[in-house]
Formats: sequence, C-alpha cells, structure tokens
Amino acid sequence: MKNNLFDELSNQAESLLSEVQRIREYLHQNPELSFEEHNTMAFVCEKLKDWNIEFEAKVAGTGVVGFIRGKFSNQTPHIALRADLDALPIKEENNVPYKSKVEGVMHACGHDVHTANLLGVAKILKQNEDQLKHPVLLLFQPGEEKAPGGASLILKSGVLHKQPIKAIYGLHVFPELEAGKVGFRSGLYMASCDEVHVEVQGKGGHAAMPHQCTDPIQAGIQFIQQAQSELHRYCDPKIPMVLRFGHFEALGATNVIPDKAKIKGTFRTMNEEWREQALNKLQAIADSISSTTGARLNLTIVKGYPYLENNPDVTETLKQSAQEILGAENVIDLPIRLTAEDFSFYSQEFPACFFRMGVRNEEQGIVNGVHHPKFDIDPHGLIAGMQVMCLPAFLD
Repeated sequence: MKNNLFDELSNQAESLLSEVQRIREYLHQNPELSFEEHNTMAFVCEKLKDWNIEFEAKVAGTGVVGFIRGKFSNQTPHIALRADLDALPIKEENNVPYKSKVEGVMHACGHDVHTANLLGVAKILKQNEDQLKHPVLLLFQPGEEKAPGGASLILKSGVLHKQPIKAIYGLHVFPELEAGKVGFRSGLYMASCDEVHVEVQGKGGHAAMPHQCTDPIQAGIQFIQQAQSELHRYCDPKIPMVLRFGHFEALGATNVIPDKAKIKGTFRTMNEEWREQALNKLQAIADSISSTTGARLNLTIVKGYPYLENNPDVTETLKQSAQEILGAENVIDLPIRLTAEDFSFYSQEFPACFFRMGVRNEEQGIVNGVHHPKFDIDPHGLIAGMQVMCLPAFLD
C-alpha cells in the first residue's frame, strides 16, 4: 500500500510542477521584506481558499495557518509543515522573465520556493485527504530573516498550542546540492546566533603624543584578541563554536587617534548552557579591559536564534521514506553547519526535522548560493521537495 501511495504522490507532484513553478515565479517577482509580507499573505490565503482549505490569516502579523484535518478532530496530534514568506534587501542581478519588480528587494534566500513548495504540498494533501494518517497544520511564517524571528512570534501567538503537535517539518533550498536530491542530518544541525556590538570610548589626540590619549583602537584590538583566545580556551572541544568580528570602525587618520571605535561580530554555538557562559565571559572581558586601559568598552549583545536540533526518530523516519520515494542515491547526509535559522525555535519545543532541497543545475549555470544577487533554482527540485514534504502526513 505504501509503495502504491508513494507512486501516486510522486505522480501528483510531477503533474503539479508547472503550476507550482508559476506560483514561485509570481512570488519571486513580488518580494516583500520581513514582517511586511501583506500581499504575499493575501496570495497564500487566496490559494488556500480556492482549494477549500481552512485557514487563519494575520497570525503574528502577516502569517497564515492552514488546516487539512480529514476525518480527524482538532485534538488529534497534528503534523506541522512550515514555509517562510519574507525576502531580503538585495538588488537582483538575474536577467529572467520573473525578475523582481521591487527595486532593491529579492527572494535571494529561496523563501519564494519554500512557500510555493508548501502550497503544492497543500494541494496534494487536500486531494488525498481521505488517506491522511494525521491532521496537518500548514504554517506560512513571516520574518525568518529578521530578529526576533517570525518563528518566535508564531510561538508567542499561541496558534501552535491550540492543538497538539506530533512533529514539525521544514525545508530549505540548498544550492550546493543537485536538483532532485535532498539532505538530512539527525541531532545537532545548525547553530545559535548572537550579535556582539562593542563601542569603545577613548580619548583622541595627536598620534605623535599617545601618552596624552586613551587609544580606543588598541583597546578594541585587545578585546578581539582576548575574546577569541579565552572563549576557545574555556569551550568544551566537543561543542561547535565560532566567534568572529567583521566590522571595526575607527575614524581617525595617519596622525590622529580617534575618540571612538566600533566593533561588530557574531557568536555561534550549539549548546545553550555554554552560550550563556560565553556571553557572560565577553562582558567580563570588556569590563577587565576597561579597567586596565582606561577606555570604556560598552558591550551590547543582540540575542538571536537558538541552536537547531533535529529529532533523531522523526528525521530518520522521514529520511528512510525519502529514500523509498526518491531512491537512496538521491538522499544525502548533511554535515553540521554554523549558520542559523529561526526554525530552531520550533525545534526547542516540538520534535522537529529541518531538511535541505537541492536546486543546483551546473549545465544551466544555476550555481550561486543564497543571499547572492544572482541566486536562482532549477525548478525541477520542487518535485522532490513536494514529494518529501508530503510524506509525514502519511507515515505511522
């Protein structure tokens, strides 16, 4: 029965490709920034209404939650399937008919693909509603790209707590992987992400008379070196971690020591206890350097997303089913990565599986990574995306 059902789901996904591709191209042409996805929300609602799928709009501002329950009650544990809606402030450089119509805004991270994919999944699930093993919650989430993350606001809205959630699933485009393939990783997968901002207040003056100055550049350099050294010294080697600084601004001159310096960096790890310890250590380091140099280091931490952990049972079950429907050669194992995703908020609360969908096609020149102004996809990757995303609703 499973093989027959999987064959039917595969056929339906293939037959829907042209429709879902048109949806993706429409969304790509009409991107909206985080928490401004009003037209995108209206478009999703229109599709769900056309397909007679129950939904609730304006969740966490511009989110949409749909329901396909079949014979099941509201209190039966649901399978939640998530897509994100927002685009990025990037000027598109692709020369394609579906190029962004909004100057300086582009779906460069593939959220148009995620939304189109989940709409295709919704249509397939509705067509097979009588065969569902679980009721399904369709989550179209705003604001993945911007703190505090739309996922945190979805959770605060309470919409996911109105019914029990058995597990939650999400996917993300993966330009490094050939279209038609998917990737999985059980357990720890993605990192937490916090911003580190330091404003160093010194006393400027002539560079030839440093004894009359309090050099904020020297104090800033000391902070960077000491922070990186001490955090790596005290971190358990088994815990992935990165601390890097990408911005150091000190507007002096060859012979002018400035009054101020500004430093910005990122701290990422995969352990919440160590995360808190490390952030406290950064404050202690800033205080110590302030005391010894005379400069004043004002440290601000902007807390971002937690680490993302894929539930092993949920992930391995879907991975095995993906191998059945796609072939084992089209399902790969993913390495840990220290990028961040607000899907991690869900993984802290529900059994979760976040997997990758290949979109690469070297022959067509579709090779650019996400957040690149020439990012694009091979739309045939959507077939595998729909096929795999449908499966949890039909698994015991």
